[in-house]
Amino acid sequence: MAIIDWIILFGTLLFIVVFGVWKTRGSKNVDDFIKGGSEAKWWTIGLSVMATQASAITFLSTPGQAFHSGMGFVQFYFGLPIAMVIISLVFIPIYHKLKVYTAYEYLETRFDLKTRTLAAILFLVQRGLQAGITIFAPAIILSAVLGWDLIMLNIIIGVLVIIYTVSGGTKAVNVTQKQQMAIIFIGMFAAFFIIISYLPQDISFTKALKIAGASGKMEILDFSFDLSNRYTVWTGFLGGTFLMLSYFGTDQSQVQRYLSGKSVRESQLGLLFNGFLKVPMQFFILLVGVMVFVFYQFNASPLNFNPAATEAVLNSEFANEYKALQLNHKKIEEEKKIAQFQFVENDQNEALKNKIQELDAANVLNREKAKEVILKADSSQETNDKDYVFIHFILNNLPRGLIGLLLAVILSAAMSSTASELNALASTTTMDLYKRNEKSEKDDKHYVNATKWFTLGWGILAILVASVANLFDNLIQLVNIIGSIFYGNILGIFLLAFFVKKVKGNAVFKAAIITQILIIITYKLDILPYLWLNLLGCFIVMSIAILLQQFSPKEKIINAD
Repeated sequence: MAIIDWIILFGTLLFIVVFGVWKTRGSKNVDDFIKGGSEAKWWTIGLSVMATQASAITFLSTPGQAFHSGMGFVQFYFGLPIAMVIISLVFIPIYHKLKVYTAYEYLETRFDLKTRTLAAILFLVQRGLQAGITIFAPAIILSAVLGWDLIMLNIIIGVLVIIYTVSGGTKAVNVTQKQQMAIIFIGMFAAFFIIISYLPQDISFTKALKIAGASGKMEILDFSFDLSNRYTVWTGFLGGTFLMLSYFGTDQSQVQRYLSGKSVRESQLGLLFNGFLKVPMQFFILLVGVMVFVFYQFNASPLNFNPAATEAVLNSEFANEYKALQLNHKKIEEEKKIAQFQFVENDQNEALKNKIQELDAANVLNREKAKEVILKADSSQETNDKDYVFIHFILNNLPRGLIGLLLAVILSAAMSSTASELNALASTTTMDLYKRNEKSEKDDKHYVNATKWFTLGWGILAILVASVANLFDNLIQLVNIIGSIFYGNILGIFLLAFFVKKVKGNAVFKAAIITQILIIITYKLDILPYLWLNLLGCFIVMSIAILLQQFSPKEKIINAD
């Protein structure tokens, strides 16, 4: 990295922290600190909601996902616009009417304290884990690629976020996320156009899409009912809708973003804005990954994109075995390069397409053999390199200045998501656990200070989780898997509260505990793709609660209206 890259990187991060602290100084009451004074306009809400979901994992893992598996992952987001409409019509009016600080306050109004507490604890467990992963994701990859100390990176990212989140609360999160999203959009568009410009002179964007299509990277829609396939139209619309309903409708890290809205209308417009823009945004990020794939059809790529894994095997007794695979990889790449040029020149000849696919299969097999050799050399190395693809391209191919900007994009995304998570974790801990169970009267200043201390505590815990975490199959999948294990259950509790008035607190509480156990067992046994766990969890908790209520003694229903 050149000096200009370091200046852009650290200048961007310093600006975000200083701006967040300065802009939100003087938040002295709970309404200001937790709900941002209820002043946010719709565009602030929309960008804040989007930035909360779009973590560094999105910008590291998603291009790598597209590089290896193509555009099909976009189907995961098909349920999002549907969820935004439902939340705008059902959830937001109720939350605003009750003037709640957290989503879980409503559950006590409708059911009882123990149900509210259980839902809050489920949120704290899954979001607390995800906060650590949000920090860990960019740290582990930047550490491996740049040689920076992993623990130190975890601490730096965590501390930067803690500074402005503790200082300004929800308002600090909202105002900084607008700047972060601007940086993210500029960086990703710049990367996309640079990739296109780096393609051979005769390869236009249209031809690049055809090249990607020949290797199956442009297969967007899958209408199959194969349960072994994680991403289909059906998992997106059904499982995805339930996941997004729970995430945006009941997860405090998102609910807190639109509870800060100036009015019901501003909150609704903000969510609809997110629903309108999010799918195209994810499509574009995946397309960036596909263009990286096309770039490497004409330029040399490593056998494994994780530099630490490559270094480990080349310094071992298995170096010669790995070098032989590298030579084979180079040979396959040369053959593919020739075949790709012939393919576009001969109007996508079917025989050439078949040859490209055969070479793709040979390349995948060669890479798998390389992973086996790496593990023989050092079993602790991460051989799954999806999360390293995009950062490798950035550091080895982008011009000076743009490298610093793209690294700033990754770290800004990590900071924006982590800030939202810490903000929500602290607010939930304060309002749903601490304040609700505090017997003596305390003033606003006490609860603002308590929320700041809880923010600090959750921040430290997130750093600790990040420091002991391990890479999974793909980081963006890991985050969604953790969410899917909990979200369906939580969503079912809220849907019972909204729509099934005959069901009461005791039945819901018991059903939620049983459901969470069943969902964890289902995931462990790998019975269904993880997205279906959202639908299953929601169905099970609602069914069990209704059945339990039928056999329970009569209990007074608390009217939330």
